[in-house]
Amino acid sequence: MNALRMEPLTAGAFAPFGQVIEAGQLGCHYPINGGSCVRYHDLARLDPGFGGELIASVFRAQPTALPRSVAQFERHPLASQAFIPLSGRPFLVLVAPPAPRPDPQSLRLFLADASQGVNLDRAVWHHALLALEGVSDFLVLDRKGPGANYDEAWLDQPLWLDALEVVR
Repeated sequence: MNALRMEPLTAGAFAPFGQVIEAGQLGCHYPINGGSCVRYHDLARLDPGFGGELIASVFRAQPTALPRSVAQFERHPLASQAFIPLSGRPFLVLVAPPAPRPDPQSLRLFLADASQGVNLDRAVWHHALLALEGVSDFLVLDRKGPGANYDEAWLDQPLWLDALEVVR
C-alpha cells in the first residue's frame, strides 16, 4: 500500500488548493487603531462566484476519532470556501485538486495548527471538517446564491486515516 504522509500546513504547500489564512510576516500588514492592533490584510482570495454573495456561518465539528476510514469528498464549483478555527484546536485538511472526481493518488493531507485557517479555491475536492482534540467551532465563509455549488463523490476504495498517514 502507498501511504500519504501528513504534512504541515504552509502557504507554499497548500497553494495548489487555495490559501492559508494566518497572521504572519508574509503579505501586507500594518498598524491600525492608534498602534494597538496590527492588520494582516487581504489574506485570501474569497470568491463568491458570479451572482453570489459572501456569507459567514459557524460550523461546530465533532472531534475525529483516529484511526478512521474516509471515502466521501465534496467540492464547491462556483465559489471558494474558507474555514477559520475558533476553538483553539488543530484540525486536518484532506484535499485533492479540481478534477471530475477526486483522485486518490493526488490527495494531500495537511495538519493545520490552531492559528491557521484555509480558503479552498473553486472546485477543490475536500473531506468534511476533521476536527481534532474536541468539539471545534469554525468560522466558514462561503457562497449564497443561485446555481448548484455542491458536488459530492465517493472514492471507490475507502482510505484509512490514522494519526500519521492515509493509507491508500
